[in-house]
Amino acid sequence: MASVAQEQMVTISINDVEIQVPKDELIVESVKRLGLEVPIFCYHPRMKPVGMCRMCLVDVGFKQPDGTVRKMPKPQAACTLPASDNMVIYTDTEQIHKDRKGVLEFLLINHPLDCPICDRGGECPLQNNTLAYGPSTSRFVEMKRHLPKAYPLSQYVTLDLERCIQCGRCVRFTEEISGDSQLAFRFRGSQMQPSTYQLTDFESKFSGNVIEICPVGALTSSRYRFRARPWDLETKPGICTVTPCGTNIWFDHRAGKFIRINGRTNEQVNEEWTADRCKFGHDFYNSPARLTAPNRRNGNDFVRSSWGEVTKEVVEHLTEAAGNSALLISPKSSNEAIFLGQKLFREHLGSHNIDHRTKGDFLGYETRVENALGVAALQSTIADLEFKDSVLIFGPSLADEQPMSFLRVRKGWFQRGMKVVVASSHPTEADTFAHVILRYNTGSEAHAAAAIASAMGAAPKVNFADALKKSGLDEADVKLAAEVLKTPNSATITTHSMTVDESGIAAYQILAGLAATNGSTFNYMGLECNTQGAIALGGLPDVLPGGAKASGMNTRQILQAASEGKIKTLFLVDFDPIDDYHETDLATKALENVDFLIYAASIPGSSAAYASVVLPLALPAEQDGTYTSSEGRVQRMNQIIPAPGESKAAWKVFTEIMLRIKPSNLPFNAGEVMGEIAKAVPAFEPATVGKLSSTGYVLPPAQANFNSEAFAGVLQKLP
Repeated sequence: MASVAQEQMVTISINDVEIQVPKDELIVESVKRLGLEVPIFCYHPRMKPVGMCRMCLVDVGFKQPDGTVRKMPKPQAACTLPASDNMVIYTDTEQIHKDRKGVLEFLLINHPLDCPICDRGGECPLQNNTLAYGPSTSRFVEMKRHLPKAYPLSQYVTLDLERCIQCGRCVRFTEEISGDSQLAFRFRGSQMQPSTYQLTDFESKFSGNVIEICPVGALTSSRYRFRARPWDLETKPGICTVTPCGTNIWFDHRAGKFIRINGRTNEQVNEEWTADRCKFGHDFYNSPARLTAPNRRNGNDFVRSSWGEVTKEVVEHLTEAAGNSALLISPKSSNEAIFLGQKLFREHLGSHNIDHRTKGDFLGYETRVENALGVAALQSTIADLEFKDSVLIFGPSLADEQPMSFLRVRKGWFQRGMKVVVASSHPTEADTFAHVILRYNTGSEAHAAAAIASAMGAAPKVNFADALKKSGLDEADVKLAAEVLKTPNSATITTHSMTVDESGIAAYQILAGLAATNGSTFNYMGLECNTQGAIALGGLPDVLPGGAKASGMNTRQILQAASEGKIKTLFLVDFDPIDDYHETDLATKALENVDFLIYAASIPGSSAAYASVVLPLALPAEQDGTYTSSEGRVQRMNQIIPAPGESKAAWKVFTEIMLRIKPSNLPFNAGEVMGEIAKAVPAFEPATVGKLSSTGYVLPPAQANFNSEAFAGVLQKLP
């Protein structure tokens, strides 16, 4: 048995304190082990060091055999200096203080002293370093450079060229992290500036991150400019509910109003990055259209009512309809809301007509790979992806649908040489670093998956030539992809957007079976912030909390039955069929024909006009709750700002309805609801109050026993 490789350690001295650090660790990181600080501008721990700003200068020497120290003739940049044995570092000498003052004096030659009006003021590294390490006065009286102010790089990012200190962080981010390489330096000397090619828009899907990593106020948020100062804001930790990855965020607010989003570090999920639709996609909190009070229909109008009156009316119609009622609940709802919603309908009304799906993943109980093939649908965490030897991205645009997974896969390719195979019917961002691109014909997902499986030797009875012809794939490309993916340390990633038709469902099953055959991991990831929670906690018509089989109507069947007058009472929770469901005519007809429509939302959509009662709901940051991300990670978000008016959390609405139907001891807060969830689904027990860690808890993959015969049957039934 081979021994585990040990990391080589070296002994260095920092300010006369000996310490052991990993060999070749950058000195800028080594000093942190002693609680010391080396000031930086250009250095970022997640990007390659470049030594551009020279702010991190330190005195360096080497201990000689006779005990003396032989110093280097000049100070060295700690951000590019690797640790080696017998190295001696001084971070606080008189010479280093003088050097730092000199560096800052040069940086401030042309930097405008507009801190009072700069959005970065109060949280600016340049400001902080100048106060801590800079000169007390400036010797320069010459005219500073003048460049265009507030130049819009994009709809989100504004550039102030006068403030740029040419540290290169923004340019390096687009080259190393997001990979779109949309920023580069133009010109030389004092005129050097970050810019897009031919001054086109900065269209990166991760552009907002350059605002946060800019160490000065050169790159600022177009949405945040002049709205607040850092000392005006209250900052609370939160979870992004706009993307499915469970991105950790800092939620900044003032006077109960949302102001901005910044990335919050969670090494297991997003490291410290955000996607633009996360960073800039929370303005709905301040929407002037927010519902603030319950309303009842009065002819063609709505009249304000009380919660007591509206709840009484809702209970009457729900109990009267009972089994002919249905619940459509948004996958953006919390775990607590989804669990109590399905409990209300199943246990109190006897109805299994419950669904959360608007697009994709209209799978039945027998079709899901857990039941059809004995394969778990989620087997890798987001953090695991960067350590794979190879990854197959099948179907989706990963940057759009799973932005944090995209960044992890790209990081694995960029830093560790991972080989990536992209199979899709359209170009995607992952094509730029793919080892093999398999471009199949639209609608031929099943045959494309079968061709890959056949090339890997997992589908001997599949007609390889026929699969190639029907999918439009090139034989040489497929065989090359098969060689890349044959390693067991491989992962397959696809999403719920693929299973919208028979071919997509077959491809999903083939990919799951192929991964099980190959000994690699399979990941079928949801599209909303709590899709996985809805699946696990009974937000499906045919699956009970915990996975047991049930029998009810899915979204389309519910709308069809409602259009025929068979559904008497329909409860919509942050779910708007007209706006969200792809068959708008069917949705409209359904709402026109249902006897009683309960519309619960925070912001009204098109379906609100058909409602019998309208209930105002609190948004995620306005309530306590947990969410299960696309990797199956349960994370808690505590209430950050108050809900407007009389808005309530959806789980509270369900609780009040259940109390009126059957008085009993129901949960009093979100923590108690999670306690009930843990009893019904033991996998959630580590997510209860007091046990859930700050980084979240990943639900274990479903217990599965791969059925190779069932897999062979799927391959034989190719559509």
